Amino acid sequence: MKLDTPEFHSIFTPELRKLALIFNRHGHEIRIVGGAVRDLLDGKKPSDLDFATSATPDQMKEMFEAESIRMINNKGEKHGTITPRINDKENFEVTTLRTDVSTDGRHAEVEFTTDWKIDSARRDLTINSMYLGLDGVLYDYFDGYEDLKKKRVVFVGNPDARIKEDYLRILRYFRFYGRIAPSPDSHDKSTLKAIADNAAGLSQISGERIWSELSRILVGNYAKDIIETMLSLGLGPHIGLNHTEFLDIECFEKICELSAKYTFKPITFITSLFRSEDEVLNFHSRVKLSSFDRDLALFLIYHKCDGTEGKPPVNRLKPYQYLLICTKLPKELMREYIIELLKFKDEEQLIKQFQSWTLPTIPINGHDVKSAGVKNNKEIGTILEALTALWVESDFQLSKEELLQKLPGILSQLQRNKA
Repeated sequence: MKLDTPEFHSIFTPELRKLALIFNRHGHEIRIVGGAVRDLLDGKKPSDLDFATSATPDQMKEMFEAESIRMINNKGEKHGTITPRINDKENFEVTTLRTDVSTDGRHAEVEFTTDWKIDSARRDLTINSMYLGLDGVLYDYFDGYEDLKKKRVVFVGNPDARIKEDYLRILRYFRFYGRIAPSPDSHDKSTLKAIADNAAGLSQISGERIWSELSRILVGNYAKDIIETMLSLGLGPHIGLNHTEFLDIECFEKICELSAKYTFKPITFITSLFRSEDEVLNFHSRVKLSSFDRDLALFLIYHKCDGTEGKPPVNRLKPYQYLLICTKLPKELMREYIIELLKFKDEEQLIKQFQSWTLPTIPINGHDVKSAGVKNNKEIGTILEALTALWVESDFQLSKEELLQKLPGILSQLQRNKA
């Protein structure tokens, strides 16, 4: 098969044409590989391009030096990747064909080869194992194009062997399933068995890589069904979802349904599974969340049940206004947290009100309180919090003078609390 589509022709920048000429001039073959091939066959323009070549790293370096092409230093050279910068404008990662000599379930010791099929055989899924020549010719050694057309997600060759080479492939399988498959329940049974048999291998994978894949699964198609399938196969304890029987599946399913209305962050889906801050922190200890994701998860958990008991305030926006006014975090960050919380609670109207609300400035500060006779610096912060609450309660109408009139009552309350 030879590809001749607008998407294929659109990738040929002057820099890529020059790269192709250099390889051709020096007698080395270069092909597009991996996800870009899959996208092009699917009628999509790829966001980035990866290349494979029969040239060794030393041959590539010699070739680029002869052509006065600068190469970007990177740690990929020992694995066969050289990155030339063409026209001082565009970088291209080009990797020598490889075969695995040994693997520990995540990292492989490799040898270079000139055999394209051997290189293809070491890749994970058939839909990721194809190559595309720069003349448009497709090289497909394991029927990846047929699987792509049928929307089948299967491993190259024996799934058990592919998974044991790199246990992260378990999560990559589910990520691509959510991207390619036509329905949530069309898994290949032998693939699911191999995943269940190798679930414990995920314990060897770093938390950062676990979360990188998991976060993509959560915002893909069939997230609810995929996560529930993963849990049923025993993956939970190895990816930070401990004590599967206590997870809040009902809340998770609700958030998945709401994702048809709102765009949630990946951490929001995961947080919906938890019932306590301890569970969030246990997950964080496994996957090493960013501070943003960790703090957002803790914020959502803390407020998860707000408003479900007791009489709600007349102005339902007021608690969220108070959160924004009193936060010690940057205001824009807290705005983002509050909007995510309102989506979590399916408060569509409150989101609109909150987004259109302009944050007012409180008319009183610590200097004003001190000038009014409060000498104890430790009390000023507590007093300002109480005054801020009164100001919010008044719909931001109380003036500085009116707030200062409330000061004696607040001081009396502090004294009673001390007693």
